[in-house]
Amino acid sequence: MSGSGKPILISIVGPTAVGKTELAIKIAGWLKTEIVSADSRQFYKEMTIGTAKPSKEELAMVPHHFIDSHSIQELYSAGEYGRDAIKMITNLHETNDVVVAVGGSGLYLKAIWDGFDEMPAIDPSIRIQLNEEFEKKGIDPLLEELKQHDPEYYDQVDQQNGQRVIRALEVIRGTGRSFSSFRANQNVDMPYDHLKIGLNMEREVLFDRINRRMDVMIDEGLFSEAEKLYKYKDHNALQTVGYSEIFAFMDGEYDKEEAVRLLKRNSRRYAKRQLTWFRKYEDIHWFEPGQFTEIKQLITKSLSQ
Repeated sequence: MSGSGKPILISIVGPTAVGKTELAIKIAGWLKTEIVSADSRQFYKEMTIGTAKPSKEELAMVPHHFIDSHSIQELYSAGEYGRDAIKMITNLHETNDVVVAVGGSGLYLKAIWDGFDEMPAIDPSIRIQLNEEFEKKGIDPLLEELKQHDPEYYDQVDQQNGQRVIRALEVIRGTGRSFSSFRANQNVDMPYDHLKIGLNMEREVLFDRINRRMDVMIDEGLFSEAEKLYKYKDHNALQTVGYSEIFAFMDGEYDKEEAVRLLKRNSRRYAKRQLTWFRKYEDIHWFEPGQFTEIKQLITKSLSQ
């Protein structure tokens, strides 16, 4: 328990490929507790290689939640995740003073940190218009509009994901307010306190890890996995780094060598956007992945306060 008497949610955050899963399992094993995933794609049972899910061996070491919990055929929003995850964390806190969350999806982490406001109803014609603009002109003009009217969400959103960009813009056009303003609920009294731990490393080392992990994913069958998911390519969860590049290759937009180059480049860019977003949170305690002793000291101190 924290000094407030509330249980604690320890969140392990950071860019892709930095080592969050390994650290979360170490911490949860040490504290004899359970893990809640806050990765927007690991929910889907059909997406395995491209989402870098924990291995079967890792899943067996510590109980995990929100891994393979949904089908790609289901629509599952950050708001729905927030409600479900807060309920799950609260239930786990009945028998555990501490629960561990892990992930790199800022919107989904925000949902369990700050709560999640209900989005307003928007005239459906606005989405139709935005989809038409997307089809005719591509994503770049929409990104420029989003950057102008909501720079906060622009820095956070997966800029390869057209549907998320469109969702934000339909709220902006329909209400005259930023999309972020509907998610900036700072007044929710959450049923737990937070300890946020960020992982990072020297950029060159991180980028090398990202490149090598992508090579491993490709060797393990990422292209074959994407081919099986091609019919769902318009699904929100699949319009993202790791799949959209392969779908474009399948559509004949470029060859496989170029697809691999883009997979690595876009993964590196995604990592930079993740770090930009997390750095806005001043209460994140940053470490390198090898500093487990120092991380344990921070946790021990926090639990004793």
